[in-house]
Amino acid sequence: MQKKYGIFDIIGPVMIGPSSSHTAGAARIGRIARLIAGSEIVKADFILHGSFSKTYRGHGTDRALVAGILGMLPDDDRLRDSMDLAKEAGISISFREGSLGDVHPNTVRIDMTLADGEIISVTGSSIGGGAVLITRIGDEDVQFTGNYPTLLITHTDSPGVVAHVTRLLYEASINIAFMSVFRSQRGKSATMIFETDENIPEGTLEKLKDVSGVGGIRFLPVASDSLSYPVTT
Repeated sequence: MQKKYGIFDIIGPVMIGPSSSHTAGAARIGRIARLIAGSEIVKADFILHGSFSKTYRGHGTDRALVAGILGMLPDDDRLRDSMDLAKEAGISISFREGSLGDVHPNTVRIDMTLADGEIISVTGSSIGGGAVLITRIGDEDVQFTGNYPTLLITHTDSPGVVAHVTRLLYEASINIAFMSVFRSQRGKSATMIFETDENIPEGTLEKLKDVSGVGGIRFLPVASDSLSYPVTT
């Protein structure tokens, strides 16, 4: 299904910094990564690929990524001071160049260490005009933009699981804007991604986690909405 763009997607975002791709997009990737992390971050290591790795200091990509990890939007005046604010919050920050394979040149992998020691990795690309694409969470390939409320479900690749999940969303009057399924191998682990027009009620999320074959769910609000940690089970 082809996605449509509005006039504000073409004009570009309201932002702090010189580049919609290297600043606004970077802040959005960082903010989505924080939502995916779901709890207190004590360390963030940024692996910068392609043009991100060459211009990240001059274009403010480093400060934008850190601002996102702190929960800031691209137009937040505090973005310029994000490094100092991260230090004050006790978050250790590091940057290094690295090849992330055959990906968009404006791509970053963020390895986040949580307060309980868990490490969560998120890979995302800034694809122009402040738009982003999240392409990997941990070892799972994914693809979503963060422009819609997003439901991520890990599950066993077996008949009936997708049908059961979509039926529960239908019963909750949730309209699906975009849907995709990624699997590593037939009959093994898979990931469903739903980008929806509405937030998903807590009761429906509880029903979804009880579906046979579902291993875990994660619901992310729109990245530009007020920042609250996602539901993770």
